[in-house]
Amino acid sequence: MEQELDDRAAAGAFRRLVAHLQAHPEVQNIELMNLAGFCRNCLAKWYAAESGAALDDARARELVYGMPYAEWKARYQK
Repeated sequence: MEQELDDRAAAGAFRRLVAHLQAHPEVQNIELMNLAGFCRNCLAKWYAAESGAALDDARARELVYGMPYAEWKARYQK
């Protein structure tokens, strides 16, 4: 059975998830991948894909991470 998601509620939930991930940089992507089956990079790729040609992967990562990926990686990745 396919569920219908309200776009406004889904967008709000997405924003809350992104804000939560940005607030917890100590949680490593590998941990997310092992526990949830997706990570920040996956989320960015999904967002870029849904935006069509309007957004590339690098910009989508920047939006999800809250900063350029290279900067986040240098600051937080273990």
